[in-house]
Amino acid sequence: MNHGSINKPRIAYLIAGAGGMYCGSCMRDNRVVATLLELGFDVHPIPLYTPIQTDEDDVCIAPIQYGGIGLYLSHKSRLFRALPRFVNRILDSPALLRLASGIAVKTDSRDVGDLTVATLQPQSSLHHKYFAALLRTLEKIDPELIHLPNLMFVGLAGRLKDALGIPVVCTLAGEDFFLDQLPPPFDTQACDLIRKGATDVDGFIAPTQYYAAAMIERFGLEAERVHYVPMGIHCPKSSPAPKASGTFTIGYLARISPEKGLLELADAFATLRQAGRDCELRAAGYLPPSARSYLKDIRRRLNNSGVGDRFEYIGEIDRTGKQNFLRSLHCLSVPTKYPEPKGLYVLEALATGVPAVLPRRGSFPELAEATGGCLLYDPSEPDNLASAIGKLMDDPDRRADLGARGRQAVQESFNARVMAESVWTVFEKYLSRADANPKRTAE
Repeated sequence: MNHGSINKPRIAYLIAGAGGMYCGSCMRDNRVVATLLELGFDVHPIPLYTPIQTDEDDVCIAPIQYGGIGLYLSHKSRLFRALPRFVNRILDSPALLRLASGIAVKTDSRDVGDLTVATLQPQSSLHHKYFAALLRTLEKIDPELIHLPNLMFVGLAGRLKDALGIPVVCTLAGEDFFLDQLPPPFDTQACDLIRKGATDVDGFIAPTQYYAAAMIERFGLEAERVHYVPMGIHCPKSSPAPKASGTFTIGYLARISPEKGLLELADAFATLRQAGRDCELRAAGYLPPSARSYLKDIRRRLNNSGVGDRFEYIGEIDRTGKQNFLRSLHCLSVPTKYPEPKGLYVLEALATGVPAVLPRRGSFPELAEATGGCLLYDPSEPDNLASAIGKLMDDPDRRADLGARGRQAVQESFNARVMAESVWTVFEKYLSRADANPKRTAE
């Protein structure tokens, strides 16, 4: 790819914050922008909802758009929709948004569903001042293409194209799980609005081929508009290999929640310990307030099994903590109970030479085939996870081979540069079509 052209097109790259937790989509988008900037491209990141939280330097310096506090208050009361601009700037300040993200607030699921549907309707009164503020920011940048961070923003695509006359590309970021949690009738309404809004999007970027196919089927997207771009991470080639001796350490690196499967991994760990296997379980990841009782139940369950002293939860970790954590493991397992659309944590483990034990569902078979660093098991039987981990415990040569092959694959095919250049290739596809746009040419 030639990066030497003088007049590089400007890209407005919208990134949605995840409310104060490390989020795989945030980290991916942040790394895409950071790498494109390193390569000399003209990319302008714009944060949405909340400040993003990433274990690398945050590339977002623009004011936050569609701030989560103001948006929620405007949804709850029309009075907040008429607040002067300076009040909204206060509500959307990064410090206040971070504070609000760290406070445990129990929100009725109907409120979440109603707000989701409202944000997908660009002509609703909820949008007026937020869209106007976003448009002012975009007009200052004068972009030639806009990137939307997920399907929850496709309602904006048509208005943005009408106002600016430029193409819009959207990343598919694992929205299906959130949509499936919405109560009726909001689940159906939200999906219908996404199908409608998606017709205004020029192209979509999918992090795995599995998820591309799933979203094509679910939302009726034309296959030629959906482009697979491999996930990529920053992976220095000097990363040391994991430890090869000592107590066998099983790791979990993901959000602490029932759907991610920590309970199932804890049960497998207990089964191995009770069978006389010398192993320990270490878990790391964001613990939402709603999952505190879930973690407490896991601890109680392990204590009742007599193995609680060999389990450690170390909390949410930064980049240095993550590297130290991964280097302490012999294998990683995140036995999700739903089809995982991405699995960035798999690449992070493999980059450190740590093989992964994963259920045969979602994106995991694809990642296993592409990297050669994963051991898959059939999740239909509860004992299969313990059996798969046991096989790795008994075969250090296989464990080392999986780790080495996975690490090489990440360094060669799932690195940040491959990802960023693949994203730019998609952008170029639609930028070339925009050259013939009469509205843009007239401007």
